[in-house]
Amino acid sequence: MIISVSHLSKYYQVYKKEPGLWRSVSSFFARKYETIKAVEDISFSITEGELVGFIGPNGAGKTTTLKCLSGLLYPTHGSISVLGFTPYERKYAYLKQMSLVMGQKNQLWWDLPVIESIELYKEIYNVSDNEYKKSLLELTELLEVKDLLRVQVKKLSLGERMKCELLAALIHRPKVLFLDEPTIGLDVVMQKKLREFIKEYNKRYKATIMLTSHYMRDVEALCKRVIIINHGKMLYDGELLELIKKHAPYKLIKVILKESINIKRIEQLGEVLHFSYPEFILRVDHKKMGQAATKILEEFPVEDVTIEDPDMEYVIRGMFTK
Repeated sequence: MIISVSHLSKYYQVYKKEPGLWRSVSSFFARKYETIKAVEDISFSITEGELVGFIGPNGAGKTTTLKCLSGLLYPTHGSISVLGFTPYERKYAYLKQMSLVMGQKNQLWWDLPVIESIELYKEIYNVSDNEYKKSLLELTELLEVKDLLRVQVKKLSLGERMKCELLAALIHRPKVLFLDEPTIGLDVVMQKKLREFIKEYNKRYKATIMLTSHYMRDVEALCKRVIIINHGKMLYDGELLELIKKHAPYKLIKVILKESINIKRIEQLGEVLHFSYPEFILRVDHKKMGQAATKILEEFPVEDVTIEDPDMEYVIRGMFTK
């Protein structure tokens, strides 16, 4: 296993201050603390070359887990192994083989051209001249940032900067990559380009990647397997398709009609989610989907019909609510 996590927990002691002048004064003598369980007893393992989605709502413990895996945080309980190393020991041999990219954190020098930050990371990771030239050429082509290398970081757009952040994080060809919200704040076009890059990088270099994202399209496009946590506890670890089948055992049938019909005819086939001539959307149990689709085509004046899986965001939101 490339990544092995066993009963990982991370707790924080948070100072609780009561409002008011007298309580502020009394807190100097008797402070009250609360234990926050950011991550509580989670276990999983990831094999070489896997691209795993690590998802959950805000405050679920995703970033805390990635920080433990990258060695930035020391776990309260449990054991972690990445590439055979214990991350919080922060051995140079481990740091040379992993990288952590956080969508809301900068690692490039703001006032310098991009290439100077890249060259700095070349020296930090002790990348040879030949390896550096090869990596720089391949990554600039994949990310389409050749024309940005001589531009000051502060003059880049958010999407351009995020591409360059990835370039800096990958210049030493890490075997393990932790991506924390890499597409946050980007427009849909740039999100798609970054997804394509991540997919190609994973395929080309067989890198093991853990990806967190609030954009479910990122997860759907990239990850066959997902790990879901909420309130620091693991809810699910398995294939994305199985998750959808288990928690949303139905299909959506969207129909465009040639002429209007009575809504009661539609209600006999399933749950009507939307009806406004000429379109209606029907939710049908996947076991009855074939029968319902056949009846619609044979008995209704149909212009067009499509059958879709439920929206993943709806499925995940339902899990969190429960």
